[in-house]
Amino acid sequence: MAKKETNNDQLIAQIIKGIEEVKGNNIDILDLREIENTVCDYFVICSGTSNTQVNAIVNSIQKTVSKSLKDKPWHVEGGDNAEWVLMDYVNVVVHVFQKHIREYYDIEGLWGDAKITSIETNY
Repeated sequence: MAKKETNNDQLIAQIIKGIEEVKGNNIDILDLREIENTVCDYFVICSGTSNTQVNAIVNSIQKTVSKSLKDKPWHVEGGDNAEWVLMDYVNVVVHVFQKHIREYYDIEGLWGDAKITSIETNY
């Protein structure tokens, strides 16, 4: 049984919508397609202010993507302590951080060759 391919742009748009629904902040999209040997095409990175908000962001993304695209993450990791939750949608990997953990690991710095697009939020 073939799994239908979800367009990366549609998936990213729905992920962003899910993040914005619960006021996730500092949303960045890292385009990794021009970098050799990457595990996916895009990273979507955002921050929450507490483990409660991190879990709310993760749940909102899953609900929004599932409802609109009938897709679910291949794997989700880190939900137990909710400091850094990774959601793997195969071509798009979502990182939901608490602010201090995001600053510590500095994913944007590690992937400095990636083209970074920051999403402006109005809240």
